Amino acid sequence: MLDAWKEFLRGKQRKKDVQAFGYNLIENVSTLHADLVLGAYRHGGYYHFKISDPKPRDIHKASVRDRLVHHALYRKLYQFFDRTFVSDSYSCRKKKGTHKAMNRFRSFAYKVSKNDTRTCWVLKCDIRKFFASIDHAILIRILRTCIVDERVRVLLENIITSFSSTAPTKGLPLGNLTSQLLVNIYMNEFDQFAKHKLKAKYYVRYADDFVFLSHERDWLVSLLPHISDFLRDRLDLALHPSKVSIATLASGIDFLGWVHFPDHRVLRTATKWRMLKATSESPSEATVASYRGMLSHGNAQKLLTRIPEISQK
Repeated sequence: MLDAWKEFLRGKQRKKDVQAFGYNLIENVSTLHADLVLGAYRHGGYYHFKISDPKPRDIHKASVRDRLVHHALYRKLYQFFDRTFVSDSYSCRKKKGTHKAMNRFRSFAYKVSKNDTRTCWVLKCDIRKFFASIDHAILIRILRTCIVDERVRVLLENIITSFSSTAPTKGLPLGNLTSQLLVNIYMNEFDQFAKHKLKAKYYVRYADDFVFLSHERDWLVSLLPHISDFLRDRLDLALHPSKVSIATLASGIDFLGWVHFPDHRVLRTATKWRMLKATSESPSEATVASYRGMLSHGNAQKLLTRIPEISQK
């Protein structure tokens, strides 16, 4: 628990609720540990607020006590589950992330197009209201097949059922660290289906965004009903009707904030304007460094020259 506290504390030292918990740290951790050992721990409620990232999102923040439990669980369960995931799942995983996902996409595009000597088709999909649609019963059933320790299962079920969104038994809170792992466990069911049942060799997923690449458009078209049926029947999820497309790489594929072409990628227009707005009035060094780092992963030399000029205003 103390090791989990050290990790949890990073970047949060100035938060009043964190300071209050830390003021009586040993007593608070000892009481929490005793509750966990005795099976008396019960997850509390959430503080709700909204952010724009860039679209409006509902964030539900648990108490420091509960978030410490999340960190302790995550530290123990991550490695156990991570080795069961397919290699081409990239969200919320160590040594993965958006840039690795984009590079994998580019590598697959080269292979499918045989270095741009034949047409590369891309089926792009997005899941509708992803976090809000996670079904508690299905998730708990998945966890029961791979966790033998009853106490760990009960603790996870306690956390899962502490929150609901669109229905009493639906949804995971965006603010929980455990949610990052749980959605990957949930979607690993689909990843395995894509790789082993659909036999998709060129498949990349980042959270609820995923793509299939092929030189055969008809094959990608044939996948859609199977994808939709599996998501609906096995995971109670639905594809976003306006965010499913099949297009050629040459026409530009909008994936993870960038529009990808055979020999380059450019920043999505909405992302570009959001970046310029964020750096237009006395931005922090961290903000400038973050955007400069992001731009270094694509063809954005002109935009890179604008960031220092804006940051110096």
